[in-house]
Amino acid sequence: MNGKICMVTGATSGIGEVTACALAQMGATVIVVCRNPERGAATLNRIKAVIRNATVEYMLADLSSQREIRQLVDQFKRRYQRLNVLVNNAGALFMTRQVSADGIEMTFALNHLGYFLLTNLLLDTLKASAPARIINVSSYGHKGAQMNFEDLQFRQRYDGMRAYRQSKLANVLFTYELARQLDGTGVTVNAVNPGLVATRFGSNNFGFLLDGIINLLLRLYGLVGISAEQGAQTSIHLATAPEVEGVTGKYFEKQIAVASSNDSYNTVIAKRLWQYSAELIGADF
Repeated sequence: MNGKICMVTGATSGIGEVTACALAQMGATVIVVCRNPERGAATLNRIKAVIRNATVEYMLADLSSQREIRQLVDQFKRRYQRLNVLVNNAGALFMTRQVSADGIEMTFALNHLGYFLLTNLLLDTLKASAPARIINVSSYGHKGAQMNFEDLQFRQRYDGMRAYRQSKLANVLFTYELARQLDGTGVTVNAVNPGLVATRFGSNNFGFLLDGIINLLLRLYGLVGISAEQGAQTSIHLATAPEVEGVTGKYFEKQIAVASSNDSYNTVIAKRLWQYSAELIGADF
């Protein structure tokens, strides 16, 4: 990975931080994308404590905000002319309905539109850097989910888990549609299920008086889940392994390409989601 430029979102903790650290350890220049400068600086310090000569920096953006994503891309392009690896990892679970700065339901805005907008804005740089790789972190939770085009933003009856699972299906649909569009460019894109990882994921909900069973499950995940180091291995593999160069449009678990849900292969749904997403961000990608 010497000389390679990599960007990892949601990288101040959990599998994102482990992924960023591994890429830096292999010699890559790594851009950690985060919302909070203090957490960004602390992450850099932890990485540099492990890898003294690490070339790593952080850039700030709330990835639920279209304006901040555009500012992030502008900042990145002013500093770098290449991007070899993009790891879309940032995401969250919201048990109560919230809206982004753009007035979009937060789960959809962060977990899907964040991937969609950031990736599309960086595509010209990725293509110019080919061979390049895009890794979209999804979840096993996408299985059984459906895209509810009658109410994608859950305005009528909000269900945090359903919104989350729908967003993870959107990640896989986006991956497959993007792979079709990038055919022949030298840029690959794959989706990842990291597994049930014991991280702080979901902890943003503990301040609310919510369904006790859901909160109990989230806490249990932290006890029985695999480590962040284990959960990050598939993302690291897809970002670096020579044997997956040229592999695209796949869904990986435990470093192996496996089948995703039946709905995820529906090209009509994928194209409809793409058009809806483009309309929400006011662009014709």
